[in-house]
Amino acid sequence: MWNDVIDLDEFYRSPLGQVARRMIRRRIRAVWPDVRGMTVLGLGHATPYLRQFEAEADRVMAIAPAQQGVIPWPPNAPGQVALAYEAALPFADLSVDRLLLVHAVESSEELREMMREAWRVLRGNGRMLLVVPNRTSIWARSERTPFGHGYPYTNGQVRRLLRDCMFTPGDTARALYIPPVRRRLFLKSAWAIERIGSRLFQTFAGVLLVEATKQVYAAAPGKAVARRKFVVLPGGLPAAQRVSRREVPDGPRD
Repeated sequence: MWNDVIDLDEFYRSPLGQVARRMIRRRIRAVWPDVRGMTVLGLGHATPYLRQFEAEADRVMAIAPAQQGVIPWPPNAPGQVALAYEAALPFADLSVDRLLLVHAVESSEELREMMREAWRVLRGNGRMLLVVPNRTSIWARSERTPFGHGYPYTNGQVRRLLRDCMFTPGDTARALYIPPVRRRLFLKSAWAIERIGSRLFQTFAGVLLVEATKQVYAAAPGKAVARRKFVVLPGGLPAAQRVSRREVPDGPRD
């Protein structure tokens, strides 16, 4: 079940959400230190983590699932985010170099179809990065944050999912060792807690970041998927003009 975009936005605007974004964004950048000349696509609610690539990548775009809703991004600039169905991405085959999935895998009701679409749009030498809640963490048990909703994963479960969907899993990184509490003391100590946790308590990290590449040799034709319409949000809209899943009618059922 997808989180509503307004709830996601409110979390990332909060002090705890801003700390979580910084911790995860740092790990994403460590996995992808160089995206010069590439096309970077975010799926789910990836916009809080895409800004770092804008000055470097050739193109940076985002897809928000229709059931989740979307907020115009980036603010006060031409729109780079679209509303679409995760099982019918509006991109050509082999058109994406880097694909970032955040708040997507744990929430999708069409997971296999979404992963098939990810396989289709990713280039042969492209890389995909999944950011998912860690089943053994406190974050996965707290419904006060988006990471406490949906289906959390262990590292082994993520890697099996990737293999089943014709991807080869690579290295696993971990982030978010600070507990999901809003006390100022914890928030101020976030960097210290992160350093200690990454050395001593990796099992309890809030999220797992698993990179993957395509198994090109295992490719098999997928069933045809009817293309659905998508909505591109123009840039520069006021913050109040948001589209949430409560305002978007359900799409056609297959």
